[in-house]
Amino acid sequence: MSLEFVFRLIGMTVFAALGASIGSELADSMNLPAEANSLLFLLIGALTGLIATPWITTRPAKAARRAIVETSAEMLVTSLVGLLFGLILAALFAWPLSLLPDPIGQYFPTITALVAAYFGIILFALRAQDIFTLFSALVRGGDFYSSMMSGEILLDTSVIIDGRILDVSKTGFIRQKMLIPQFVIRELQNLADSNEALYRQRGRHGLDILNKLRQESKMSIEVIDDVPADGEGVDEMLVALAHERGNVPIMTNDQPLNKIASLYGIDVLNINDLALSLRPVYLPGETINLHIIQEGREADQGVGYLIDGTMVVVEDGKRYRDRTIPVEVTRYILSNAGKMYFARTM
Repeated sequence: MSLEFVFRLIGMTVFAALGASIGSELADSMNLPAEANSLLFLLIGALTGLIATPWITTRPAKAARRAIVETSAEMLVTSLVGLLFGLILAALFAWPLSLLPDPIGQYFPTITALVAAYFGIILFALRAQDIFTLFSALVRGGDFYSSMMSGEILLDTSVIIDGRILDVSKTGFIRQKMLIPQFVIRELQNLADSNEALYRQRGRHGLDILNKLRQESKMSIEVIDDVPADGEGVDEMLVALAHERGNVPIMTNDQPLNKIASLYGIDVLNINDLALSLRPVYLPGETINLHIIQEGREADQGVGYLIDGTMVVVEDGKRYRDRTIPVEVTRYILSNAGKMYFARTM
């Protein structure tokens, strides 16, 4: 027996009793026998209780529980802090407002408390991440400026040229402001003006990505003129600038920059690592359709590639070269270099 069914029975009983009582009192005004009128209203009350009870008991409780479970801990804590802040603020104004002439002095303190509590919750909930970041920075011994800067990401030249940052920015998964230093843009301009065709193409592609970022990104984009006191090359200047702004993360695809930033305690967001972690994993026993494009190293092996570029080595797949066939995954290897699957023909 479910809890909702129990509440339905209780509600049906309570509403039936109320209906019978109301029917008995209205019998004379409706010119009906008291017993018949009570029975009629009893049935109406029982039906009302049976239908309406879940909507005023279990279902609101379930909705509230679901909302609490789905709400992040940061949001819950900051909402409670905002409620406390609003009530304290309302308490400071309660006594002066109560001195006003009635009915203003009678009702205004209560209205002020409700409004202050509401806006306190909304204000703190909307800035939950910033508040937690500020608190974390203060606990670690940081200052106010550093904590406010933690909602930013520095973009490296390589990640701009790569172009995938544009697709990531459109999804809204990253909420921090993207900072693009002027010395990074100058490096792109130097590449675009290079005599080497490859460098020139990469530089122009990077500048195109920058323009599209400012037009299409859901994230805030800002070009900054900050020049760090230390650092000669672009990589060193990025690390120094990240350190000066309170250890702002750097987004890059450059492995040397990745290692340098890690040495200085700077967080690195690597697009390649993100792409690798999002590649689909096929479990042994699953069947996939694969286009065999070449021979493998071993006899009778065929090699195909998934859409994301993952290699699949197929036993006895050599004879199916240039054909698309169903294969069964037998095992896979996962390493820092990526994934590789082994399969067999069906």
